[in-house]
Amino acid sequence: MTPLSKPIVFFGTDDFSVSALEHLIAAGYPVVAVVTKPDSRSGRGQHLTPPAVKKLALAHNIDIWQPSKLADIETVIAQIGDCVGILSSYGRIVPQKIIDLFNPGIINIHPSLLPKYRGPSPVETAIYDGVTETGVSLMLLTAAMDAGPVYAQATYPLTGHETQPELERALADLGSSLLIHNLPHILDGTLLPQPQDDALATYTKMLSKDDSRVEPLQMSAAQLARKVRAHVGFPKTKITLSGGQTAIVTRASDGDVPQTPLDVVCADERYLIIEELVAPTGRRLSATDWINGYGRPDKLST
Repeated sequence: MTPLSKPIVFFGTDDFSVSALEHLIAAGYPVVAVVTKPDSRSGRGQHLTPPAVKKLALAHNIDIWQPSKLADIETVIAQIGDCVGILSSYGRIVPQKIIDLFNPGIINIHPSLLPKYRGPSPVETAIYDGVTETGVSLMLLTAAMDAGPVYAQATYPLTGHETQPELERALADLGSSLLIHNLPHILDGTLLPQPQDDALATYTKMLSKDDSRVEPLQMSAAQLARKVRAHVGFPKTKITLSGGQTAIVTRASDGDVPQTPLDVVCADERYLIIEELVAPTGRRLSATDWINGYGRPDKLST
């Protein structure tokens, strides 16, 4: 027996989306279609790779729509009739004319405590800023980015050691649980969304490969260590070592005294303690293994 007779159209693309779709399926909600981005090419071989939620939808025989433009599925959504939309990390702006096809609209899981950290990189920004807590918000989608009224929120404490993939997984699970707990009350009209205070809004930016390059002498050691944790998934952190060579650093901390010849002095005269790097072969190595395998920083090959 399903907890809801109204059909659901789910919008999502990446791993963050998978958790919400899994929770909806496990709870017995009637997900009639998954809207996701077209397959994309990735990896060295540039193989065509389906989005993570597409694989899950295929396993459960759910219809999959991968429109290049959302206007292409406007008619098929309208044909479903009275339905609800749920969105989690879809990765595209949804126009108001599509939102208006749903009742009460499209419910969005956003990984921050809105109105703080609106925009595309709230997880990375929370880590980089060094805040002590973040969370998730369940909101009603509007055409303006992450500006819709909020149904519910849940906080998540930060230890100061989380990496972006770790925090994203935790917030995906937290957001999915928040959705399942509140969805019945949203759909029966007993839970109404409350407007955000736009005066308190902060915004995050779209990250690009250019954000991987850093200049240690323009940042404190603590800032740089947070940046490594925030960008370990994408766009990564490329640092020039003491010998003048550039390496991708995947794990680091800050300290007053260098631990190996790889460690880099920063603007506050403290050090980024490099603990793990990506070798030219693509393997991750500890700082010790890197030095043993490739010699001193001034002998490393690019």
